[in-house]
Amino acid sequence: REPSRYVATNEAILEVCHFLSLLVSFPTKSDRNEIQTKRQQPEESAILNPRFKREPRRDESRERINEEITALKVRVIKPNNEHALISLDEALKMATSLNLDLVEVAPNAIPPVCRILDFGKYQFEKKKREKEARKKQHVVSIKELRFRPHTDDHDYDFKLRHAKKFLEEGSKVKATVQFRGRDIIYSDNGVQLLARFSGDLKELGKVEQQALLEGKRMSIIIAPK
Repeated sequence: REPSRYVATNEAILEVCHFLSLLVSFPTKSDRNEIQTKRQQPEESAILNPRFKREPRRDESRERINEEITALKVRVIKPNNEHALISLDEALKMATSLNLDLVEVAPNAIPPVCRILDFGKYQFEKKKREKEARKKQHVVSIKELRFRPHTDDHDYDFKLRHAKKFLEEGSKVKATVQFRGRDIIYSDNGVQLLARFSGDLKELGKVEQQALLEGKRMSIIIAPK
């Protein structure tokens, strides 16, 4: 055999080997997906870095407790109602020893006032008191009835019955006489009508605002007794 033939064969073998090595090193589709996923995930060092750690935001509507308190010295009210002016560290140790929380109840005082108590129980009782206070609040509504200076008896009686019903329900009644055009010259009729109206309701209500003329409207307010 001629030497040139062997040289050509060796070169072909080398080219085939090189091609096979490229196929082996070329990443498959699953490998490419895995690489892409790793790129999208943050590095472990970034997760562990405290600069990237976000503390949950404190609800500003509630009191500061324990490590949230920033004052160096506090006036502490113990569970037995004894008072003591001590450092924050001492107050925290005292609360921890009693298995309770240190709660800042008067942050604007100098120094701030803190209580040692069970914060969960404190929050429950506070919400309970607020709920009871909302129940006791009574919102008084004002019901308005409108008249004309020459309102007939049928319309007057109809509105008088409504006014009695409103007063019995605890609402205030605003009686208004509306003047239109030349009706303003009959303002005396409006005064007489409102006086009659308040007189008919004197057993259920009392006049809170006397007859007052504002522009072309005259009104009184009657509150329930």
